[in-house]
Amino acid sequence: MISTVIRLARVGSRSELAAAVLMGLGYPAVMLAALIPNIWLFAAAGAVTYAADWYLHQKNSYLVNRLNSVRAGLPIRFLLRQLLLILLLARENLAEQPVFYATVACFLLFYGLQAPHGALATLIKLRRTMPVVTRNVDLHGVRIPDAPPRTLLHRSGEKMLHLDLPAVVGVVAAVVTGRATPAYAGVAATLGLGVLYILLLAPYLRRKRRVPGAGAVLKAVDIWLREYQPTVALYFSGSDDSAYQVNMWLETMEQVDGRPIVIMREPSLVPKLGDTWVPILCIPGGQHVMARDWSTVRVTLYPANVGKNIHMLRVPTSKHVFIGHGDSDKLASVNPFSKVYDEVWTAGRAGRDRYALADVGVRDEDIVEVGRPQLAPIRRWTGAPANPVPTILYAPTWEGWDGNPGNTSLLRAGENIVRRLLDADRPVRLIYKPHPFTGLVDKKAKAVDERIRKLVTDAAAQRATDPRWAAEAAASQAGQAAARAELLRIETRLAALARPGRKGSDAAETSRVSLADPHRLAEVKRLRAEWNDAYWRSAGWWEHRVVTGAEPRLYDCFNEADAMVSDISSVVSDFIASGKPYAVTDSAELGPDEFRRQNTAVRAAVILTNSAVELDELLAAVADPAADRTARERRELKQYLLGPDEPTSMEQFDAALRALTAKAEARNAGVAQRLAGQHIGEVDREDDAPPIGTPDDTATDPTDPADHPVAGAPGRTGSGALGVLVAEDEDDAAETTSVG
Repeated sequence: MISTVIRLARVGSRSELAAAVLMGLGYPAVMLAALIPNIWLFAAAGAVTYAADWYLHQKNSYLVNRLNSVRAGLPIRFLLRQLLLILLLARENLAEQPVFYATVACFLLFYGLQAPHGALATLIKLRRTMPVVTRNVDLHGVRIPDAPPRTLLHRSGEKMLHLDLPAVVGVVAAVVTGRATPAYAGVAATLGLGVLYILLLAPYLRRKRRVPGAGAVLKAVDIWLREYQPTVALYFSGSDDSAYQVNMWLETMEQVDGRPIVIMREPSLVPKLGDTWVPILCIPGGQHVMARDWSTVRVTLYPANVGKNIHMLRVPTSKHVFIGHGDSDKLASVNPFSKVYDEVWTAGRAGRDRYALADVGVRDEDIVEVGRPQLAPIRRWTGAPANPVPTILYAPTWEGWDGNPGNTSLLRAGENIVRRLLDADRPVRLIYKPHPFTGLVDKKAKAVDERIRKLVTDAAAQRATDPRWAAEAAASQAGQAAARAELLRIETRLAALARPGRKGSDAAETSRVSLADPHRLAEVKRLRAEWNDAYWRSAGWWEHRVVTGAEPRLYDCFNEADAMVSDISSVVSDFIASGKPYAVTDSAELGPDEFRRQNTAVRAAVILTNSAVELDELLAAVADPAADRTARERRELKQYLLGPDEPTSMEQFDAALRALTAKAEARNAGVAQRLAGQHIGEVDREDDAPPIGTPDDTATDPTDPADHPVAGAPGRTGSGALGVLVAEDEDDAAETTSVG
């Protein structure tokens, strides 16, 4: 019941729901108190509205945003409370007293101060917004001053409105005591603090406190590009929840043969990227992307099919490759949009066959098998559980955009799977790691996710009190406490290393200071490995866990687990690299034979119905190698899906990169040669032409291509025959923001 109310109220937790209820009741109570009048009820209800409002804003509650859309935003709520205070004064027969006029004048002047304050805060943010956000890019040609203190600009409008508190408290105190002095003091404090806030912001509009204009910043980016000369680019655009699609490729980009760069489009994603020395250049504006010189980039890699890819696909001097962000039998893995790329790189033969079966226009000769370099950290199974109690990972995928019941097991089978694992005859430890997109489309999936988390948490608490585990818990108590202390130490150190520069710096200042520090990156990598080890040691090998967030990573969960239950997604394909038993749920109820026919990755899996009764087969395979009937099929399927073990995936990836780089250079050399030959032909025609005015002089034929030579200089973005189209369309770049 409470979960339903939480969803309807658009709040994220019980505490947010309580705050929303208190705020909803508080304003009517304030109105009633003003009308009665009752000063004590007014003070109590007013305090509740302040506190509830503040809490919901701190939690960034969706409910608060919805109130703004129905004209009940924060300024209106503050104004309502102030008007009710004036009404209270009138009902207390103070309408003819100086304190009444002082209160009215205070709130009028206070709202007069909101405009210059809001204008200053907005201008400062605009003047510090650069056309790019960078990491590991040396913009030494641009002077970027320090950002204003975070306390001044973060939620500045909310802070300014709360400066009415001294006046409100002072007036209430005046009514209670019958003395006007507290009211005058509060009024003076409110107006004085409002003016002071404006005066503190004003200096940051001075020229030396502002970021240089877009032209100067872009010029510095161009200089850096000419100096660095990137050869391979990872290009990405996506939603705020999609940073993992870039993070999974960062380590591979660090190892590629060439000079890598990551090109992004959404500034909000940059802080969510993992630590890397690879230069990251985020350019939000499509026209700015197309105006840069990408002529040294020979291969551009795309992890996602999105509309903004078109701004980079227009670069003719680079070859373009779709690499995706996973390898699975989902329809997204055979998107017809993939036809726009020069090549599509898949992990193994299965990806090639998938495109052939889908017949979406991707030619077989344009598909290259490169393995999955990201899977190197996954350890191979030894054939037996690492601990006395086997660990089963349940990692369901999200519900998808199309409403297909086969997308996720959560809706139809999730709770059955979890209950059967928690109540298994032979005890197992359950690790539950849901997809970060869970509930993005279907709120029912989010509700199931919450119920499963509670089931796992309750089962963990119950197991902690179970006598069967008491001896183990007592024996490992000291070790777990030491591991938790180590976690705290590592997290403190990682927090200090997380971001270079001052605390509270903005994107512009971070771009200035976030240059790669090999020593810092090495320490961060070491600490993350230590953190992962300590995380698993901080709880017993029998304790159930819910794992969310970026850490521990999915592959760390793979290494900790002895088997996995999941859905049709790249998670299954990646887990196959471990060689461990796994199960996949046929949520759409296709039947085992049809399910295997349609989905390559489940050919060596235990197929679960929505009742999950088949989990006993999986648990038997984990406990006894003799009962593992799919071991051989898993080995064969691994090579089919992910490619051979030798050469390594990174070696295959680099070989494909070198081959495509050679094609790009051959193409560019051919275009340059044709343009040079065309230019020589034009000169010859001019030398042989009769003098103007002679009988042999002829008019220009507008239909003859020879009379309209292709312009453009080789070696620049937009050069060659295709370059003319790019140059002509650049003025319309702002309109070209999506495909399809």
